[in-house]
This record gives sequence, C-alpha cells and structure tokens, in this order.
Amino acid sequence: MIRESLDLQIRPENEQQVHRAIMLGAVAYVALLTLPFVPGAEIGIAMLTAFGAAIAPLIYVATVLAMLLAFAVGRLIPVGVLARLLSLLRLHRAANLVARTAPLSQEQRVALLLDGAPPRLIALALRHRYIALALSVNVPGNAIVGGGGGIMMLAGMSGLFAPLPTALAVMIAVSPVPIAVMLIGV
Repeated sequence: MIRESLDLQIRPENEQQVHRAIMLGAVAYVALLTLPFVPGAEIGIAMLTAFGAAIAPLIYVATVLAMLLAFAVGRLIPVGVLARLLSLLRLHRAANLVARTAPLSQEQRVALLLDGAPPRLIALALRHRYIALALSVNVPGNAIVGGGGGIMMLAGMSGLFAPLPTALAVMIAVSPVPIAVMLIGV
C-alpha cells in the first residue's frame, strides 16, 4: 500500500530523478546508520518497502559499508580521548579500565576481561565475540544501546576485534533481511 501511494513509476522523463533520489537515499542511509543511536534497520526496511526487492542488494551493500565505517571510526578514536570522556561522564571505573587496557594487545585485553568476568555468559560472549557482535547488531531494539552504528563504533574502540573477521561477521549478520526480500519479493 505504501509503495502504491508513493506512485513511484520510472519513466524516461523521470528516470534520472528517481536514480538520483535512490543514490541520495543510500548515502543518507549510510551516514545515518554510521551514527550511534540511530535506528538504521528501520530506515533500510522503509527503503525496501518503498522501492521493493530490486533495491535489496544496494541496501545490503550500504548497510555493510555503514557498519564497517562505524567500526573504522571507532578504531581511529584515541584511547586517551575515550578515557577522558568516560571520566567527564563520571564513569571512573570504566575510564580506569580503558586506561589499563590501552597499552595491551588484543589477546592481553581479552585475557584481562576474562579474568574479571564473573558470569559465564560474559566469558562465553568474549570467547565467541564475533558471533556475539553479529547477534547484537541484529537484536531488535538495539538502538537503545547504540544501534548498529554505536555497537560497531564500540567494537572498533575496544580493540578486541580484528578488521577481517569483523567484516565477515557484519556481512553475515546483515544478510538475512535483504536475502529474504530478494527471495520473497516485497
């Protein structure tokens, strides 16, 4: 019904405008999804609803790009800046943990976190962190804890995730909805 009410018909005289609108929408989608606390999945679903199954591959690529961009931004944020920000927010224990883990390697950080992890669920999530990352990106309502962009930015800041396995986890995590739309058609 939404697609019919939008009356999106591609004709020779409006093909360029529709193409421009789709590209502008995709760029805006990437930019918004990269930001923390933005419910990006809903924007992607709205675009899929408006333009149908033909746009599903573009939405998939844009989602992966946005997630990896947020991850890269997180990796670029200096640890000292993060520790100072946490201190300003009066999160002193978190600031101290960030400062303590800053000089450590990825394996040493995991070992330190595992050493102080009381519940077995946290230890399990740390050991299988790429699966946990993929699940957290897909959990409904994840915008409350930062959304996909915020989660990926935190993953980048943590120093616990290597780029290549993270990219693979993201590509798998965001694929169900576009694949379903392409197979079922909307």
